This record gives sequence, structure tokens and C-alpha cells, in this order.
Amino acid sequence: MSSLIDKIIRPEIRALSAYHVPSARGLIKLDAMENPYTLPPFLREEISRIVVGAEVNRYPDPHAVDLKQTLRTTLSIPAGMDILLGNGSDEIIQIIALATARPGAKLLTVEPGFAMFRMIAAFADMEYFSIPLLSDFSLDADHMLDAIARHQPAVIFLAYPNNPSGNLFDTEALCQIIEASPALVVIDEAYHPFADKTFLDKLPDYPNLLVMRTLSKLGLAGLRLGLLTGNPEWLVHFEKIRLPYNIGIITQLVATKAMQHFAVLQQQAYEIKQNRTVLMSKLAALDGVEVFPSDANFILFRVNHASEIFQALVQQGILIKNLDNTHFLLKNCLRVTIGTMDENTQFLKTISNLINQD
Repeated sequence: MSSLIDKIIRPEIRALSAYHVPSARGLIKLDAMENPYTLPPFLREEISRIVVGAEVNRYPDPHAVDLKQTLRTTLSIPAGMDILLGNGSDEIIQIIALATARPGAKLLTVEPGFAMFRMIAAFADMEYFSIPLLSDFSLDADHMLDAIARHQPAVIFLAYPNNPSGNLFDTEALCQIIEASPALVVIDEAYHPFADKTFLDKLPDYPNLLVMRTLSKLGLAGLRLGLLTGNPEWLVHFEKIRLPYNIGIITQLVATKAMQHFAVLQQQAYEIKQNRTVLMSKLAALDGVEVFPSDANFILFRVNHASEIFQALVQQGILIKNLDNTHFLLKNCLRVTIGTMDENTQFLKTISNLINQD
């Protein structure tokens, strides 16, 4: 059987490991950059009525017209720009990669960065190149510009803020990259609700720029809805690859209703930012902890014996993300999602006790 698999399955796929999502059953879940708050009762009731009346025996609107119009308004999509929807931003990344994967095509990004950029490059049989960030996780613009000139990538992905570091790259440096690049440049703004900075307003200025968003961090992670916006001349080709009916009827209805109450989600994001400030300050006050600046809904920090600390946290009922040794810049690094005030307090109390035991 293994010999048959070796003949049929591409070697770069056999070499991959599936994206691992650890079980959080029974744990305080602070590992996946989710909004810790549920929707308010009045909105849940409205959504319940909508779901009960949904015609689930019929295929959904293949173009999600109502949802797109709501997103256009609430997210202030510039006039003249189109919208493509995906089953999470992962599907959008894959659509872009498949559309640009001509023979010898290259995908360029930075590391440490979003793991799916590398994985999807392999799925699409694209050459993958990454530029290391500087020691403070800022963008090495000169190195990036040199790589663009040498490798002539087909597409560049840059997260803004970056994951897992949480910082915003320098706006001027990003503009230089867009201007210098012969490639399509995709700015991934998954954490925009917590950063308040965007490249959406620059879409009319740069014909090779696209901006990607997700509703997952806003509090709708279970819907799996991502969006790409930019010049229709790009998106018309990506639409050819998008699978029919990729956004189900329940997702369309619930996301439309939730975004009609966008102020609720914005208030939750504001509370997360307030909690982030408090958590960063208290975490930085612990002996031996180095906290990195964050414009996202998570905090990257460095602590001695990070892997041991991670395991001890799990044993005491708290799940965060262990990044130790996943990249040379992430030695002894852990990442914690901003939770509720009670969850943050429990995390701080537990990690403080563990550090003091050392």
C-alpha cells in the first residue's frame, strides 16, 4: 500500500503535517485568537428566528448578494472595489495561490508568519520563499525588496498585524514593497479590529494590491467567513476558482444579521483592546518575562523554559500556544489570546506561580 501511495501522492504533500488543532475540552481556551464573548441575548434571539426560517433544502445564494452589500457598508469598502467571499480566509489564500501557480511561480512572505501561507504554497505546487523578520519582529524592508528583485514572485502575502508576533509593520515600508513589486500583493488584515489601521483606503492607489479580512476575530469564528477586496479585474479570475455555493445559507444569514449590528462587535473588540493593555502590563511585570508589542488580540511573550511552562499551564487547565522552537526568532516564546477578565486573571495567577516556582 505504501508504495502505491508514494506513486500517487505528490512528495511535497507526503512531507507535510496536517494543521494541528489541539483539543481544548475542559480547558480555559486562550490559544486560537478567538473573541471570548458571545453575542448578546437580543441578537441571538434575532438570529434564532432567522435560522428557523432558513430554507436549508435549497442551495444558498451563490453570489451572497445581501451579505456582500452589508459587508461593503459596515467595512467601508472603497467604491469600485469588488468582494470575494471564502470559507475562512484560508480558502481565499488557496484560491489566490491556485490562480497564480503558473509553472515556476513563487510565493513570497515573511517568517515567522501565518503557517498557512507555506502550506498552501505546497498545495498549489508553488515555490515558497520567506524573509526572516528582524529580532524585534519588524519588517526587514531592504531584504524584502532585494528578494522581490531576485525571485520575481507571483504573489506576496503580508499580515498586518502579523501573526504570531502581533505587531504592525511600518506603513511606509509596506508601500515601498507594493510599489516596487511586479507581483500581486495581498495584505492580510485578520486582526484589523484590534489595530485600527488598514490598507483598504490605498486600494485605489495600487492596482497590484488586495486586502483580505476575516470575521473570525470579530466574534464569528464558527461561521468561517473570510473576504477579499480589490480591483474587479483581479477578482473576476479568482471567482472562476471559487467553488459554487462555498458560503452556506446559515453563514450568509447569520453573518448578515450580525454585521447589521456591527456596533456590538466593535464594542467587544474595544473591550478586548482594554483587556490587552492590562494583561500586557501585568505580564511584563513578571520576573523573566519579555513581552512584545501587540496590535492584535493576542500577546507574544518570551519566558525561560517556555515548553515546560506551556505543559504546566495545560495541566492546570489553561491552553495557550507554544511557539518554542518553531522558528529561531521564537525561542522560548509563547502566545496567549486575550480572554475575558476572569480568564486573563486566572492565566496571570497560574503563570506567575509557575515562574516563581522556578
